[in-house]
Amino acid sequence: MRLAFGVSRSSFPTREPRRSTDFFASTSTAFPSGRPTTVKIGKRWREYQGANNWDGLLDPLDDALRSEILRYGEFARAAYTCFDFDPSSPTYGTCRFPKRSLLRRSGIPHTGYCISRNLTATSGARLPGWAEPGAPAWLSRGTSWIGYVAVCQDEDEIERLGRRDIVISFRGTATFLEWMENLRATLTHLPSVVVPATLGSDAAEPMVERGFWSLFTSSSSTRRSLRDQVRQEIRRLINKYGTRGKPLSLTVTGHSLGAALAVLTAHDITTAFQDAPMVTVVSFGGPRVGNASFRRRLEERATKVLRIVNTQDIITKVPGFVVEEDRRVPADDENGWLPSWLLSKSGWVYADIGRELRLSGRRTANVVACHDLGVYLNLVNQLSANCPLRSLAMRAATSQNQGPILG
Repeated sequence: MRLAFGVSRSSFPTREPRRSTDFFASTSTAFPSGRPTTVKIGKRWREYQGANNWDGLLDPLDDALRSEILRYGEFARAAYTCFDFDPSSPTYGTCRFPKRSLLRRSGIPHTGYCISRNLTATSGARLPGWAEPGAPAWLSRGTSWIGYVAVCQDEDEIERLGRRDIVISFRGTATFLEWMENLRATLTHLPSVVVPATLGSDAAEPMVERGFWSLFTSSSSTRRSLRDQVRQEIRRLINKYGTRGKPLSLTVTGHSLGAALAVLTAHDITTAFQDAPMVTVVSFGGPRVGNASFRRRLEERATKVLRIVNTQDIITKVPGFVVEEDRRVPADDENGWLPSWLLSKSGWVYADIGRELRLSGRRTANVVACHDLGVYLNLVNQLSANCPLRSLAMRAATSQNQGPILG
């Protein structure tokens, strides 16, 4: 039986080593030769990074954008491939490959990127006190490898892209405590955020999912928080490459839980660094992350989010529910009405963030298959304007809310 956000019952000790295919990330590449089919982006790179919210590129899906989405999807898949999923292994929860060979051994040797830093995340959730003494190490593991930062170093690839690109890639849920964090699905306030008086006293404060925020900001006695690790590395890279004359971009990608962390990372970078380059999120199968006020903060900071969504994937429709702003919602009392701002105080009112590229494969009761990263990449790969399977891979691009809307 599969558990939410990429965790399965088979996460627990088994006789056979764990494989990344068990965590919604099949190992086969979307590019049969191992080398992606790409076209020159050049001076249009800002357009493909979302400067115009991908207007005119999503329906039909532009072939160059399709290639870029697949390329970032392979970076997300690499974050699964190199993770040690075997709870019986002494290296469980770590990266199996050294930085210098991580991308090559993950099946994408020709990216032109080099890994600059590994990233870990620490869970703020803990086992109940009565369970800790006899719990196996894998069950109580609080800090695990979560992803990496990579920088484009190949001059030919830099010329093709029109800039030097920095990629931050995150995997989905893998450990028991990460799964526990996923269940902490109510919203929590972002610290040190002041709502402008012009929005009125009824305006909701920016809020994000409690468990995702915990994974992003928690630290241990030996490990800095994921947020601090990213800030330190991005500061170093901006100082190193920001003044070299070539444009610089930052793309954050991830699948499932990794997609949620990608949004939080992008928000934090644009908040923490006034000299940050253009920041774009390309996410796959991501759950909801925050409320409408949080979405506004992302938009105010020109953070671009392209959310790849399979219409059959239940994970993209949770947690919580969506309420349109400035609408009144019927309460249980047929004669009563509750304003959305009041309902939002329940901690369950989310907003879908960014521009969506919606994919639709065959209807199936297999929830696991609908969430699989390999399925996502295959569906995107079928969206070529000239592909005969295009009608089977129906998609619609929209920036409107796609979840259940009340009111």
